[in-house]
Amino acid sequence: MTYRGFFPAILFGLSTILVIALSFSLVVSIVLSFTSLTEHSVQWLITGVAFVTMFLGGTISGAKAKEKGWIAGACTALLFSLLTFFIQYLGYNNTFTSEQYMYHAGYILAAAIGGIIGVNLSSNK
Repeated sequence: MTYRGFFPAILFGLSTILVIALSFSLVVSIVLSFTSLTEHSVQWLITGVAFVTMFLGGTISGAKAKEKGWIAGACTALLFSLLTFFIQYLGYNNTFTSEQYMYHAGYILAAAIGGIIGVNLSSNK
């Protein structure tokens, strides 16, 4: 595989994050609609899947970038966080809470670690 650039790798990782997140959100909303479960009862599952999704997105962006994986992963999660912030601020007129800042910092860290692993998985040594 040839090197295609840094920004397309970040966009590929971001699109992976969005596809997984939207698919999981659909499944959780269907489960919540047809069962007696509440959002509070599946909060830890949602948080865990969010971190795994960020890790996978970072891994994919690092593998596509083939170098500087931690930057590729962190930029992928940062772009996701900015997208989330803009939707929340422009759509709902709310800013991030301190708890959300901590979650998004964790997302960036998880994606950066995933990017490091993605570069090492893609190398042909």
